[in-house]
Amino acid sequence: MHVADAFGLELAGAGKPALEAAGFEIVYEASYPLGTQDVAPIISQAKAAEPDAFVGFSYPPDTFALTEQAQIQGLDVGAFYVGVGTSFPAYAERFGAVANGVLGAGGTNPDDPKVQEYRARHKEVTGAEADYWASAVTYSGLQVLEQAIEMAGTTDRAAVIEAINSGTFDTVMGEIRFENNINRDLWTVGQWQDGVFYGVAANGLEGARDPIRKEGWE
Repeated sequence: MHVADAFGLELAGAGKPALEAAGFEIVYEASYPLGTQDVAPIISQAKAAEPDAFVGFSYPPDTFALTEQAQIQGLDVGAFYVGVGTSFPAYAERFGAVANGVLGAGGTNPDDPKVQEYRARHKEVTGAEADYWASAVTYSGLQVLEQAIEMAGTTDRAAVIEAINSGTFDTVMGEIRFENNINRDLWTVGQWQDGVFYGVAANGLEGARDPIRKEGWE
């Protein structure tokens, strides 16, 4: 299921054929308007379809609400995936051990010394834990900009853009290079395992953990 805006439509448009091509049978499909407060009927209808897995392309408020309803209604699936917000420390704080096994968008390699150093400095400066995805991605973008300016030897926009397009950059998210303005080496799926959100799938990156089965909501 997906939120009915460009974000959700694009992910569903790519995700559905990919799932079908991988041999999955889609037994229930739904969308919901942006800002929907009550997702209980969605989970109820999904549960009635008796799925083996649940995939939701959701924003943070929906991510929390879908998880809460899955817990309340006892949605019994081996894989539970919700979108943006799953990697937030607040998600683990809200759901505790129940979060174990939940899959979501993005991720990092928390065992990487660069990531560990970044997380430590983030907490020192801000007083808060970094999330396990966008925080490090954003910081790596700033590192790319810094290094590109150094490579260009100027802040001239055209020169910096040329340096970004042609360079390779050392960041907290590993080496970054761009093909047609796109970084293709990135974490795609993460999962909560024993209180830490680990990357379990990636394009062009090493260090992914093996995913685990979602074992109930108790």
